[in-house]
Amino acid sequence: MKTKTLFLLSWKKMWIIVVAGFISIVLHNLISGLTGIEEPVFFTIVVFILPLYLLISIIYSIIHLAKNR
Repeated sequence: MKTKTLFLLSWKKMWIIVVAGFISIVLHNLISGLTGIEEPVFFTIVVFILPLYLLISIIYSIIHLAKNR
């Protein structure tokens, strides 16, 4: 997949980020509640990976839009 399609932000990708964040929060709380152990994978996804991807996508989309004008 090209970086143009990977980092170019669209409404579909925004909804995927929101849904993935919600699912990660629910799974983190569910696994932590059932096992009694802190679960780091879904926590890391929702706290670090998704916001970082969103920030990079916003910056890339702004630069891409400015170049094409």
